[in-house]
Amino acid sequence: MEYTKEDFLELFYNIERDGAENLLNWLERTDFFEAPASTNFHSNYKGGLLDHTIKVYKRFIKLLESEYGENWQERFSLESAVICALLHDVCKVNFYKEDVKNVKVDGQWIQKPYFTVDDALPYGHGEKSVYIINGFIRLTREEAMIINWHMGEYDARVKGGYALKNVFYKYPIALLFHMADVQATYLDETVE
Repeated sequence: MEYTKEDFLELFYNIERDGAENLLNWLERTDFFEAPASTNFHSNYKGGLLDHTIKVYKRFIKLLESEYGENWQERFSLESAVICALLHDVCKVNFYKEDVKNVKVDGQWIQKPYFTVDDALPYGHGEKSVYIINGFIRLTREEAMIINWHMGEYDARVKGGYALKNVFYKYPIALLFHMADVQATYLDETVE
């Protein structure tokens, strides 16, 4: 793990909305701080989800500064940036389970740990994160759109429709956030 729970909390405490404390208490009762970000792809190790969210935050801030300048917070608040970055993948909480599989190494069979998916709430991806977060704090419409569509063109819901295009036109920060997520995934993270 590159980042710690303390790094996360330092950012999280920028969220001052009603329900933020309850959301944090809930996160602490889940596997959020130990969960991987994926099974076979980016940050697929214990603590990978925590690392991913902070890396996305750092990329997102750079993109906001690049697009809107040093006064970017006049366009989008720090609180909103923290909410989107740290919470966009809460859909992955209690989602991955550790298992073992037999693999051959140097002619010998060994048991190797790996992660499987156990989706107890099959509500989707971005939309599931919005659903979970809204159970604790009220998202703005822009935050909800950003989190809901953070997968961009990789979201199966975009096939043959105009929703994503419309979101990026109406909420251009959603495009910046999607780019931050992709940059963090492919430029800053590893696959184990």
